[in-house]
Amino acid sequence: MPLPPLKAPASLLKRFAGSVRGFAASLLLFSTLIAFNLLQTASLLIKLVSPRAFKRANREMADIWWGWCDKVSEHIYKIDVNVSGDEVPWRENALVVCNHQEMADITVLFRLARHRGRLGDLKFFVKDILKYVPGVGWGMLFIDCPFIKRNWTADREYLARVFKKILDNRIPLWLVSFVEGTRIRPHKIERSRAFAEAEGLKPLEHVLIPRTKGFCATVESLRSHLDAVYDVSIGYVEGVPTLWQWIKGYVKRVNVHVRRYAIASLPSGEADLSAWLLRRFEEKDGILDHYYRNGEFPAA
Repeated sequence: MPLPPLKAPASLLKRFAGSVRGFAASLLLFSTLIAFNLLQTASLLIKLVSPRAFKRANREMADIWWGWCDKVSEHIYKIDVNVSGDEVPWRENALVVCNHQEMADITVLFRLARHRGRLGDLKFFVKDILKYVPGVGWGMLFIDCPFIKRNWTADREYLARVFKKILDNRIPLWLVSFVEGTRIRPHKIERSRAFAEAEGLKPLEHVLIPRTKGFCATVESLRSHLDAVYDVSIGYVEGVPTLWQWIKGYVKRVNVHVRRYAIASLPSGEADLSAWLLRRFEEKDGILDHYYRNGEFPAA
């Protein structure tokens, strides 16, 4: 099983200091985010003249604001994100597949992307309802994140249009997909294990059986544009933090393991791609099992 939720510090003073830090950081970052939303709205005037310049401007705004979020984590909160595994090349296009434990996972990915020149090019598959939410939702709308209803019949044609836009405009990206479809919880692991046994698959202990349809469609649609698929495993220390605990500075170290697969090495066709992804999650389960037993990811 994954780590339990991170506990708050025992000291009342540390909890109070964390709350003060959290409220101050939230106020600063949210107010600047709304300001960026206004700038993004104004950038629609640029789109009338140059759609390419419009995309570039919004990419730069995402890079700046997400960069602020990560620099607060790195330089003020001193959160160490230790990356192991395969070398991640500078600024290549990738589909990023990651285990999903809490919203704090996204802030961990900020560090990885910033250090490889892809922070402003991050795009996430996100719930459709979020596009109506000021701040993060509106910001993601302007950088063309795919908003999905999690109904494959409803999403399929929409995603085809999104992927076509990426291909037609040769948009640089790290496209992040939490293919488990939800944040992991003990009862969800039990459901996932029951599903695996019913389908003749290997039951997993630390991750959920991935949903393969969206992954297959993404790879097949963007194959000519992607350089690689990154299989990212996030391992927290002491416990899994909420986003609010991250903002309060309770987290001091996170370990990340990356396996890079050149896109040319992936098979074609939905059946073979589905089997490929299932194998990766069986391996990820073993990698996380090693991490939880030994406190570090395997060397190879």
